[in-house]
Amino acid sequence: MVQPAVEVRRSRRRRRTVSAYRDDDVIVVLVPDTFSKDEEATWVRRMVARVTKAEERAALTDADLLARAQRLSDTYLGGLAQPESVRWVSNQRTRWGSCTPADRTIRLSARLQGMPGWVLDYVIVHELAHLLEPGHTPEYWAWVDRYPKTYKAQGYLLGWSEGARISPPQEFTEESGG
Repeated sequence: MVQPAVEVRRSRRRRRTVSAYRDDDVIVVLVPDTFSKDEEATWVRRMVARVTKAEERAALTDADLLARAQRLSDTYLGGLAQPESVRWVSNQRTRWGSCTPADRTIRLSARLQGMPGWVLDYVIVHELAHLLEPGHTPEYWAWVDRYPKTYKAQGYLLGWSEGARISPPQEFTEESGG
């Protein structure tokens, strides 16, 4: 695998945070000016890996998403939730995903593409559970809660929503048991 070009930018104003993004063919890593060379090297490796993983998730095709959903259904829902299709959509601004049980389709917000895989998996399980129980009933949440990172992912998405100053999806403001 070819290693991407990396540019490290030190900032006197940056105290503890490190961030990274892609700028054409270069991954730019922003670090505090106070970091040692060892700290910088550690963080550059970590942040390049994050950017690369996010890009790999963004490259997931609809077929990849469907296969992922089927694996998640097998693992956490006993294989009972079988979607016809799972695809990315760019028109969901206040939802992370949606499901139409009548035609067994799941749509995932393209905003999920840069998020950790366990967050994407949570949203997929959340939508798969709608194939078993359409509403947000206690029975529905019992299915969702089989995914071990449910609460962690809900917290991540709520934090992301707050940080982006968007309204959290309704399903994350309801009590989900536990």
